[in-house]
Amino acid sequence: MSVQSRRAVTYVRVSTARQGASGLGLDAQRSAVQSYASGVGLSIIAEFVEVESGKRADRPQLTAALAACMLHRATLVIAKLDRLARNVHFISGLMESRCEFVAVDMPHANPLTLHLMAAMAEHEAAAISERTKAALAAAKVRGVRLGNPNGAKHLLAGCDVTPVFSSSWS
Repeated sequence: MSVQSRRAVTYVRVSTARQGASGLGLDAQRSAVQSYASGVGLSIIAEFVEVESGKRADRPQLTAALAACMLHRATLVIAKLDRLARNVHFISGLMESRCEFVAVDMPHANPLTLHLMAAMAEHEAAAISERTKAALAAAKVRGVRLGNPNGAKHLLAGCDVTPVFSSSWS
């Protein structure tokens, strides 16, 4: 997509808290979008950072970034298309909206290319899910105990609920 605005809003995202804590993925994306923006003469007016799975539709920082783009008539700049979403429907909807965006890894992509790349990203997300499920099933067969060893104990912290069940029930 062409960059019509001289203002940019950047959006960087990683999927897990551990990736967010390390900061490496965020720093790499931030560097890519800043380098691109300075190379084409864009002024970054805001940055939005999110640590959230790309599968989730409710990503508050992405929503805020898109709102900022609309408000300031700015271009949304992302490092890679799959950081935005791995969903053809979402990318297609964004392409139809009034929000201009550019993926730094393919800044001259046309609508056909964006649709194809979104389809590939969606396919890869499904493949990752299948590989993960297969690996967890194999681990379970080997006797690896899956899940949180403390169960839902952390959800009870600060909870002031009296048990409803009586020990006198037989």
